[in-house]
Amino acid sequence: MANFFSSRDSCPAVKNILLLDSEGKRVVVKYYSDEWPTNSAKLAFEKSLFTKTLKSNARVEEITMFDDNIVIYKFVQDLHFYVTGGDEDNELILASVLQGFFDAVALLLRNTVDKREALENLDLIYLCLDEIVDQGMILETDTSVIAGKVAIQSLDAGAPLSEQTISQALATAREHLARTLLK
Repeated sequence: MANFFSSRDSCPAVKNILLLDSEGKRVVVKYYSDEWPTNSAKLAFEKSLFTKTLKSNARVEEITMFDDNIVIYKFVQDLHFYVTGGDEDNELILASVLQGFFDAVALLLRNTVDKREALENLDLIYLCLDEIVDQGMILETDTSVIAGKVAIQSLDAGAPLSEQTISQALATAREHLARTLLK
């Protein structure tokens, strides 16, 4: 009888995505693994990871091994972005998850990537996470696709005109990108 692997065994999986502030406090976190079963275990992981990476000046993606996990991270302004995968996962794929997440957040926040702006737009950031990863499985890493889906989901008939204009601008940018790629 053939030995079949589940899709989880053959695809890289994300264990968590963290967005911490410059003091190591949570802004947005999402865990996809049972490796940290309690909230206190999650907080302890975040604190020790932040402490380990604090001395780094990660303006571009950096990779580290931490507690038998691969962690890809990047710092921008007062925010620290982290993506954690297993020690056997592909670093390039995890890096593309981080880059897709960061670029989509930057696009949706109109390149004002800081703690204040992130806190004011938590709904958009959580929607980004939902578009990128589902139960640890990587769904999408293309920035324009992620931002476009988030913009469509966040577009509401009762939304203020200024928010609709941003969403329409994102839709226009996505269409323009699609046209240039199809040429």
